[in-house]
Amino acid sequence: MQTKPESAARARSVVDIHDLEVHFALRGGTLARLFGRKTPKVKAVDGVSLSLGKGEVLGLVGESGSGKTTLGRAMLGLVPSTKGSITYRGENDRGELSDTVVSEMSESRLRRLRTDLQMIFQDPSAALNPSMDIETAVGHPLRIHGIASGEELRRRVADTLERVGLSPVERFMSKMPGDLSGGQKQRAVIARAIILDPEVIVADEPISMLDMSVRAKILQLLLDLKQDLGLTYVYITHDLASAKFFCDRVAIMYLGRIVEIGPTEEIFADPKHPYTKSLLRAIPEPDPSRIVDRDLPRGEIPDAANPPLGCAFHPRCPEAVAECGWESRDLRTLLESHWMRQDPDVYESERRIVGEVDALDTPRQRAPLTAGKGQSTAELRDLLDRIRAEDPDEPLWRGVDEVVDTPDGVEVAFHDSVDPALRRSGNVDVACVLYPDED
Repeated sequence: MQTKPESAARARSVVDIHDLEVHFALRGGTLARLFGRKTPKVKAVDGVSLSLGKGEVLGLVGESGSGKTTLGRAMLGLVPSTKGSITYRGENDRGELSDTVVSEMSESRLRRLRTDLQMIFQDPSAALNPSMDIETAVGHPLRIHGIASGEELRRRVADTLERVGLSPVERFMSKMPGDLSGGQKQRAVIARAIILDPEVIVADEPISMLDMSVRAKILQLLLDLKQDLGLTYVYITHDLASAKFFCDRVAIMYLGRIVEIGPTEEIFADPKHPYTKSLLRAIPEPDPSRIVDRDLPRGEIPDAANPPLGCAFHPRCPEAVAECGWESRDLRTLLESHWMRQDPDVYESERRIVGEVDALDTPRQRAPLTAGKGQSTAELRDLLDRIRAEDPDEPLWRGVDEVVDTPDGVEVAFHDSVDPALRRSGNVDVACVLYPDED
């Protein structure tokens, strides 16, 4: 089977993204709006910058909620950007290169841009109108843009269906989406995406809804179309195995940011960011006789509306150091994790030592911990010492600078945090304090 091209040499960039943010406001209560309180926002994309080269296949990889689909949709103007810019560099009517700022375009101008930028959606069943036959659905873009009609439209639809492997075309043109298999529906969706002869295609998990038996065939089809039509892809996936096969470069996303980006071969051979290492360790081992230590990240993905301080991955990171961003919420998580492992009577006695812990929910680097009613500061300190002795390798303790007494208990002071930007390490860029900037 043919794999991705060995060289990803690119003559020019076709999409440039600079400091892009896409935030979605959460619906607040009536009282909050009445008193002018700020509406919380989900930072789906939070300061992403990258360039997409002509003829390149760039993979956006991450868990659900990492922001990869929102970033892909923003590239096409399907979701509005909050800040930053997305610039498409294509040819105008005179064949000259010209820049179009997608993030500033009106809806009518974006519609005209669809001849250059297209999307393949994740669910082919939802992407096709169940009341349209395949000929109508695939030819619809030509009719919308006034490019072809009548026999010319029918001929172009037939040629495109033939190109994506839906042949004999006479058999498929009159069929309804419900008459096709999942793989055939996705081929029809791909045909609709390429019929306008676009330059860039954003493929949003195009094989995740398909049977395992047809996934490789669809990826091979996309590669063949890339070679034949000179396409450039943004490939969105949570599947690192398919990204390794399909992509020239891979961008690893976590909580709205790119934490590592570089050539696919180097990402897989020598991952830098702890999150990338975790994703690679999660790839299933096909040999049932081999026992592989997964060592997966602890906990859950944090709330994107209230992300951790410093590096967003630090609460789950086994390699976190002092300056990664430890804060009050991490202390509460540590206390609750400790209590979950205790017998009920031990929990009850320790819980009386600690007062109200809700104050720890406000993110801060000096975490107040009050003593319970009738309890002393010494007992509170002793409890923290016991928890630390129980697991001295817990990464949080690396971030504790000091524990000072207060009138109500103690205050845990964490090290000053660093919010790491992407910095160069070898042939990749990684956002991690473990990799200082290369001079």
